Amino acid sequence: MDNRLPKDVLERIAAVKNKRARIVLDKIAASGSITTDELKEIGYNHPPRAARDVRELGFSLETRMITGSTGRRMASYAFGDKPLESSKRGRKQLPKKLRNQIIDEAGHRCRICGADNNLQVDHRIPYEIAGESSQSDAHPYQILCGSCNKTKSWECEHCANLLVARNPASCRTCYWADQQSYSHVAMREQRRIDMVWMGGEVKKFDSLKAAASRRGASIADEIKRRIASSEQ
Repeated sequence: MDNRLPKDVLERIAAVKNKRARIVLDKIAASGSITTDELKEIGYNHPPRAARDVRELGFSLETRMITGSTGRRMASYAFGDKPLESSKRGRKQLPKKLRNQIIDEAGHRCRICGADNNLQVDHRIPYEIAGESSQSDAHPYQILCGSCNKTKSWECEHCANLLVARNPASCRTCYWADQQSYSHVAMREQRRIDMVWMGGEVKKFDSLKAAASRRGASIADEIKRRIASSEQ
């Protein structure tokens, strides 16, 4: 471990019990950084989640894009210049009863795409922005499937609000926090919809896919074309 690091950082690293965060911290302390490829080699297929664990413990991390030996671009994480945030000690584990209640109230469906598998309880306002203070909101949590949660994590990690302003109010008006009433998507002027076709709907999806293929277009473009045609 790099003894040139501040004493409070070394002491905080030594006290970390979260296995995923500890691996990231030990690697950065020893080598100066850790890449997404190194995290995947360890077995963490969603590197932003591992980096988020570290940030949620109050450590400052900087993300840089580098080129690996194969020429592929990847993220590299290193300690940032900001001091430790003593108020952050990692997110609290939700009691199973409360977790099940939140999933029940959501109708056992992902809030974003409607999927009914691999459901996870997510902080609507990222923990890195508001910590647990967002629990004062009327609805601090939402249910996301694993796929949508990964996409949200990636978008939040690269969002200007997280990197610069860290303003909870901006998060509350983001698509990733409220898909029914939002003004931006990770600070970009966009409108978005994520959909899953299930059961009897699969045939309709296959029909859309076939029509898009005949036109040499994406399924999203085919849907937009049909909407535009219906409005004429």
